[in-house]
Parts: sequence; structure tokens; C-alpha cells
Amino acid sequence: MRLRQIVLLLLLALAIGAFVALDLGRYLSFEQLKASQASFDQLYAQQPLMVAAAYFGMYVLATALSIPGAVIITLGGGAVFGLWQGLLLVSFASTLGATLAFLASRFVLREWVEARFGQRLADINAGVDKEGAFYLFTLRLIPVVPFFLINLLMGLTRMKTWTYCWVSQLGMLAGTAVYVNAGTQLAQLDSVKGILSPALLGSFVLLGIFPLIARRIVAAVQKRKVYARWADQRPKTFDRNLIVIGGGAGGLVSAYIAAAVKAKVTLIEAHKMGGDCLNYGCVPSKALIKSAKLAHQMRHASNYGLSDAAPSFSFKAVMQRVHDVIKAIEPHDSIERYTGLGVEVLQGYGKLLNPWTVEVTLNDGQVQRLTARSIVIAAGARPMVPPLPGLDDVGYVTSDTLWDEFAKLDDIPKRIVVLGGGPIGCELSQSFARLGAQVTQVEMGERIMVREDEEVSALARDALKADGVQVLTGHKALRCERRGKDKILVASTQGQEVEIVFDALVCAVGRVARLQGYGLEDIGVPTHRTVETNEYLQTLYPNIYAAGDVAGPYQFTHTAAHQAWYAAVNALFGDFKSFKVDYRVIPWATFIDPEVARVGLNEQEAKAQGIAYEVTKYGIDDLDRAIADSEAHGFVKVLTVPGKDRILGVTIVGAHAGDLLAEYVLAMKHGLGLNKILGTIHTYPTMSEANKYAAGEWKRAHAPEKLLAWVKKYHDWKRRA
Repeated sequence: MRLRQIVLLLLLALAIGAFVALDLGRYLSFEQLKASQASFDQLYAQQPLMVAAAYFGMYVLATALSIPGAVIITLGGGAVFGLWQGLLLVSFASTLGATLAFLASRFVLREWVEARFGQRLADINAGVDKEGAFYLFTLRLIPVVPFFLINLLMGLTRMKTWTYCWVSQLGMLAGTAVYVNAGTQLAQLDSVKGILSPALLGSFVLLGIFPLIARRIVAAVQKRKVYARWADQRPKTFDRNLIVIGGGAGGLVSAYIAAAVKAKVTLIEAHKMGGDCLNYGCVPSKALIKSAKLAHQMRHASNYGLSDAAPSFSFKAVMQRVHDVIKAIEPHDSIERYTGLGVEVLQGYGKLLNPWTVEVTLNDGQVQRLTARSIVIAAGARPMVPPLPGLDDVGYVTSDTLWDEFAKLDDIPKRIVVLGGGPIGCELSQSFARLGAQVTQVEMGERIMVREDEEVSALARDALKADGVQVLTGHKALRCERRGKDKILVASTQGQEVEIVFDALVCAVGRVARLQGYGLEDIGVPTHRTVETNEYLQTLYPNIYAAGDVAGPYQFTHTAAHQAWYAAVNALFGDFKSFKVDYRVIPWATFIDPEVARVGLNEQEAKAQGIAYEVTKYGIDDLDRAIADSEAHGFVKVLTVPGKDRILGVTIVGAHAGDLLAEYVLAMKHGLGLNKILGTIHTYPTMSEANKYAAGEWKRAHAPEKLLAWVKKYHDWKRRA
């Protein structure tokens, strides 16, 4: 807490302390007000402006300091100034005082609260940004809610001061009018209780909840309007509780949850169960990476005290192993398993006919129509193919098709061009190079893995180059050509054209959501790169949800499963309670060697968002287990709130980085700081100790040097005693 904050806090404490010590509260009683009414009236008749100004200032001060007695002061305003002048003075004085209390709370307490409860406060601020004015208005309408508490708590949020000011004045106006009007009848009142009868309190409560009721009515009208064109097609009863389109991670989890809570659910998948991850992405690429890493270790066996050896292998056998791995995992996502779990699985193409009806064209040609109260779209994504002239003439594979196409080959293509410097392109480039291909990676941007910090991109580039990959950044692919037997990619860099000869071209420039072919456009569901959803994963039609790659913003299997929980639960139980999808802690990893894993912010994101941070870095080259495994390279980099151990983000580069990251994901999810990690026993010797040592580096940098100086003096004294 800074000096100015401490000074203000002391001044506030002194003012409130003086009020209590001098027993000034005795002047803010109903009896004292009635006894003094005649004197106030006489003084006001003699000096109206001075009395009005003094009253205004006293009201502002009492409200700003949250001193009890606002009701008495308000009654006095009505008694002395009358209804309209009293209402004017009280309305503006109470608003100004409330705003000052709001600003004082913000100045003194918000930094402290954010440092300790930043993640939770971020969620509150998101809600305040969207609907804060509405909720503040409803709270102000009900005078039984302590206004000083509203001032204090709202000051901790990011609500704009002007918004707080005008909404407060408008919301308090009704209650202010009641009390000021009561003050005009002060002589007839026996006590404050006579003002707020049960009937009047009930009226205030109804007034307060009216905006909530009105909001529900507006939402119902809007919903009715959205469904208006389909009103005559809405089924009276439904065949299913839930229909899920797509059998990837998002679809499988949605269907599983529905079956687990005994809902009647149908899953529609036209091709392979398990989606992209099992068949074309995560699983086959990791199988390939493992084979490539073993080949690399054989070439560098001297790192382990053995003799270097050129690996002898059949590329066809390597690719067959990839397919064997897929086949071994397939039962986890199979039709048989999900049928056994209670999910009806239909193999075919689903198409939305209206917000409740799906037409299913089965793979055997039959067609059937099903209705459901809710529908989840989990159609996934497909590889993006750049519009390069000549691309179709020379031929290409994508991250989807290469597994089948390369499995047909006896030998790995001698020269491979990989388009794209993202995670997929980097993983494939390194793997194919380790398996003996001459790999050229072409990236239009200035560096590969552009979402990571520059030092991480540089390490990734060096790792790929060390394995023989020619990494060409700042190269824009222009066209493909055939010249005799040669296939050529023409790219431009620094105003010049370069030619790259290849035998196989892999397109790995990203993936795009599947948005066509299943009726979204026919029923008018808005899309823009992904299906447009709200924070509950609802589309334009509140009963149709989207999850996974088709919904974005992340294209990870684990986030698809994460979203699927929200989509399924909201679809089935949204009438009782809906949950906003939580993206606060999203981890990911790129499985090059060394691995790169991250959760939360990195430095470039923190700078772009204007978020203050401290960096703590621990080099894995100093870790005992990494040295024993000949994996002594990489680092753990932790971003924290300045001066605090609260974690903003973590980047790990090194062996098993994806596994090591889990501890930080858990810590961030549950608000645990580096001190908690440091105080946790980590098995020796393991790679996980890197996390503890990173926490130790933070602790060392924040050691209480002044206290330690006194401790040193204590030990010096003990030696002499």
C-alpha cells in the first residue's frame, strides 16, 4: 500500500473516530431533529443560502464517510427546505457523497483486493462491464440494501465513475423522494418506523425486482421473435432430449454427459468416431514424434555412453505403427463403447431443418428425422489449404491426409516442404527431418510459433535447425510449378523470388471451422470463422449450442471437452441454472523436442494488454534429473503480479514440459501462489522439481532483506552470548 493510500486511510479513520469519540451521533436522532426543527426553520429564514450550502456539505460528508444517520438528515432536508428543494439538495448531495465513498474505496482498497483475489475479481469485472449498471440500478431502488456497502464494493470493480454516479442518482431517486416527503410531515411523525410501513417496504422490493422481471419479459419476447418464423414447426413433443452433431472430442463429451444424467441423446457422425484428434491430429502425430525421437537418440547414442548408430528402418513400418496406435485407442471412442454408455450413435450426415429437427442421411442411404429440445453442434474443423496457383497440379497433403497417403510409400519422400510455422508445421518438420527427409519449412511471418515469446520462437528454430530443418521465415509462398519431373514452390522474400524443389508438400497453415453442410446457413445461424455463440455457448437460437473447434476460440482437444461440459449441462438444465464457459486457465503444448508448454499470459501478451508483471526464470540445465537424462536444456518462466506470488502465466521449454505444466494449471485454477508450490514436497530426482526451484527463485528475489539483516545481528549476538 502506497503512502498516499495510507494517509487517506488514516484521515478517514480519524474522521470516523472523532465522530464516535465526540458522540456526534446524538445530533442525528429522530428526537433531536424534531426538537430542533423550529430553530432550523428560523435560521433558514434568515440565511437561506448559507443553510442550504451547509446542509449540502454536511450530507456529502456524512455519506462519503458512511456515517449512520442519512435517514435523519434526509428527513431534516424535507422539514426545512420542503419537497422539491429538499429533493434536489438530497439527491445531488447523496450522489456526490456516494461517489466520493466509491472513489475512496477504489483508491485505498482495489489494488490490495486485486492482488489477492485478482482472478475472481476479473470475472466480476467482466460482469460489471456488461451488466453492472443494470444491477446497480436494481440495488439502489431498494433502500433496505445498505448503501455504504454498495459504495464500498462497487469501488473495487472497474465500473466507470460517471456510470456509477448517474445510475446511483437515478436509482436512489424514488427512495429519496419518500424520505424527503416524510420530512415535510415531520410534526405528524412519531418515529422513523412510521415512514417505512410493511406495505411501503413491499412496494420498494417490488420496485427493485421489477427491472429483473422486465428483463425476463424482454428476453422472452426476444426469444419468441427469434423463433417466430419456425413457430408452426415447433414439435409438441420431442424424440430426444439432446442431439449432438459431430463425433469428435466436443461431441463425444456432450453425448456422454447427457447419457450419464439419463437424458435420451443421439450422436450423429458421418465418418470416424474420435474426430480429428484421434484420426488425424494429436494421436498420429505423437506416434510419429516418438518414432522420430528414437531415431534421433540412436544417432546421438553417445550422449548416453553408447555408440552412435544410424537407425535402420522401414518408413512403411513407421507409418503402420502410427495406424496401429490409432487402432489401439479407437475403442475408447468407438460406437460400441458409447452405445454401451447409453448413447444412440447414428452413422450419417445430420442437417438442421429447423431449430428442433435434424434430418439424418445415414451412410446406407436411409433418411430419418429426429426432434430434440436441444442440439449441440460439434462439427470440428478442417485443414486450411492456401489458394496457391498450381497447388493442385503438383499435389499436396494436409495434416489430415498425410497419414493415409504416406502410409502407401515404401520410403519417406526425399525432399519435403512444410508450409506453416505453427505448432503442427513445427512438429511435422522436425519429425520428418529426424526420419531422414530433407525438410524445408516455409513461414510467411518473421518467426515460427509466433504466439510464443521471441526467445521461445528462437529456441524452437534452433532445435529444428539442429535436426536439419531449413527454416525459412519471412517467405511468402506465391505459386507451385512443374518442370519436367521436378515440383517447385516459388516464394518471395525481401522482394526476391526463391525456388524450392520438393517431392512432397505438406500444408500445415492452420485449421478452419466446418460451417457448411449441416444446415446452419439454412436456418440463419450467424457464423464468422466460427459459429457465433454467447458466453453460455448458445447460438442465435438459445436451444442450439456449439462446442469445440467449430465454436472457437481455441482449437485444442482439451478445450473442446471443456466446452462440451458447459454446452451439455446448459442444454439439459439451463431452465434451472446456466453456466458461463470459463476460459481463465487454458493450457497448451507443442510437442517438438524440446517441448514448449504454456498456460496463461506470456510476456508479449502481458505487454500488449498493459498488464504489469514480474518474471522469474529457472534454467532446467541446472536440474539434477535433466542432467542425468541428458536433457539439460530449457527453462521454466513464471509471470507474477509485481511483488506478489500470484501466477499470471507460465511458459516451460524442455523435456516433458507438457506434463510439468499441469502443476501450474492446477495452481492458477485454484488461486494457489508460488509459495504454495515451494512448500510442496516434490520427489527427487524428478523433472517436477523444476517447478519447485522456479518458485524458490521467486522467493529468493523477494527475500525480506531488512528482516534478514536483523536476524544476522541476532545470530551474531548468540555467538557472543
